[in-house]
Amino acid sequence: MPARRADPATLADAIANGDRAALARAITLVESTREDDRATAERLLAALLPRTGGATRLGISGAPGVGKSTFIEAFGLMLIGAGRRVAVLAVDPTSKRAGGSILGDKTRMPRLSRADAAFIRPSPAGTSLGGVARRTRDAMLIAEAAGFDIIIVETVGVGQSETTVADMVDLFLLLIAPGGGDDLQGIKKGIVELADLVIVNKDDGDLAPAARRAVADYRHALRLLTPAAGADAVEALAVSSLEERGFDKVWGIAVARLDAARASGAFAARRRAQALAALWRDIGDGLMDLFRADETAARLLSELEGQVSAGKLTPSAAARQALAAFRRG
Repeated sequence: MPARRADPATLADAIANGDRAALARAITLVESTREDDRATAERLLAALLPRTGGATRLGISGAPGVGKSTFIEAFGLMLIGAGRRVAVLAVDPTSKRAGGSILGDKTRMPRLSRADAAFIRPSPAGTSLGGVARRTRDAMLIAEAAGFDIIIVETVGVGQSETTVADMVDLFLLLIAPGGGDDLQGIKKGIVELADLVIVNKDDGDLAPAARRAVADYRHALRLLTPAAGADAVEALAVSSLEERGFDKVWGIAVARLDAARASGAFAARRRAQALAALWRDIGDGLMDLFRADETAARLLSELEGQVSAGKLTPSAAARQALAAFRRG
């Protein structure tokens, strides 16, 4: 049944009963940009909302080549071995030139993709900032309603807009590779302040000494960063995704931080702040959609774009004119 023809109540029941095909259809539905699909998706999410909120939400980011997929596969298998059910929402970069994305995460996590207690969903990043698909939060809620108690969001990479993923997860893990000269050269204070844990991957083979030096360097650097009031200091440790070693320490730190946050009330406060951040992101996205659909603004935009590209008008002045036309209707 095509996603847009699905009855929200029927689809919600199927998801709650563990129907994986229904889960995939529901995520396709919330990712759709069709107006009729958006209305159906909102009814579906309303039906599922009472079943959400109980999962642990983890964000994992790192530069391309750091080994995010290998790390997530090994970490996910460890969690499944401990009796958890793991959903991975992997955001693939979208080509600016062709507009497509590879969506190959299942081929990069073959063992995890075959596990009954795992669900992997690749989604194109599109034009979303922060390496997170526009409807990733909705997809998280659907996976929670389906009974997955660990939700992992893998972002495209590290950048200034990674606050997007930090605004929708309980813990943010920053993955780093050893070597490559000055390991600390790539560390950015803004990103580290978002991270709850800095993980140096590839602590194995010839890279093991470099990985351990990198951990020592990062620990020293992290001590120089003053955490926000009431926040725990960022920790650094090494793991080997190849040898599947060190993941028990990662999970132990994660559990300890989450338990402390729940006891202090910080966990609930963070979830409330995330919901409000999602509200304002959706308002911004909705206003942009309305602006682009406005006929008056669209007619003026063509002329303004020509003037801006020719250097006859500044972008800020053109934007003010376009917004004034939009307000006038």
